[in-house]
Amino acid sequence: MTITAADIMTAPAVVVLPETNMAEIASLLASKHFSAVPVCRADNTLVGIVSESDILKPFRESVRARRDWWLGVIAEGEALPQDFLDYLRQDTRTAADVMVRHVHTATEGTSLPELAEVMIKQGIKRLPVLRDSKVVGVVSRSDLVAAIAQSPAMLV
Repeated sequence: MTITAADIMTAPAVVVLPETNMAEIASLLASKHFSAVPVCRADNTLVGIVSESDILKPFRESVRARRDWWLGVIAEGEALPQDFLDYLRQDTRTAADVMVRHVHTATEGTSLPELAEVMIKQGIKRLPVLRDSKVVGVVSRSDLVAAIAQSPAMLV
């Protein structure tokens, strides 16, 4: 049996609009334990993706010494400190301003080995799954690992 993106994706996908501000995106990533979120138009057409590093880029110099601490807080799923959220709220940038526009994607029929290959070769953690250019789900590395754990014979 071939396992596909449709079998393991998280659906419906959590997405943000291009006009979503940085504080909202940071809170979403932290609360959902995501490392990135697709950016879609109102009709769910994919236009980009925003990752934790996209949010942190402008603050790189000011947070370089504390970066590991911030990422640890985000990765642990703790509530973001109020002073960090306040700092982000002063930021007028939106998802459209910081998103990566060239996004690697999958279709519902993309096989598990193909998903893994793209993620490894491209160094990415999440792949939006598209149907007719619209985001219908997201496959993460943890989704792949869970699928392999349930079907170890796939590794042979």
